[in-house]
Amino acid sequence: MEVGDRVKLVGMPPALPEDAEFKTRSLFEKCLGKTFIVAGFQNVEGLSYALVQLDVGDVLGEASYMHSIFVEPECLQVVQTV
Repeated sequence: MEVGDRVKLVGMPPALPEDAEFKTRSLFEKCLGKTFIVAGFQNVEGLSYALVQLDVGDVLGEASYMHSIFVEPECLQVVQTV
C-alpha cells in the first residue's frame, strides 16, 4: 500500500472509543464501505506497522482534507483501478 492508492474501509478497529468531541466511532461507521485515497502513514511507538491516513472530510460534507482518520492496514482493501 502506498500514498495515492485507492482503498476501501472494510473493517473498524476493535476498541474504537466514542469521543464526545471528535465522535471517532461515529465517523468510522460513516466511512465503512467507502473508498478513499491513502494520504499518508503514521508510525506509532509500540506498533510493528504504520497506521494509514485517510482524508475523510467529504463524508461529513466538507473538503476531504478537513478530517482524517488513521486506521490499521488490515481494515483496508486496496481497490484495483483499470
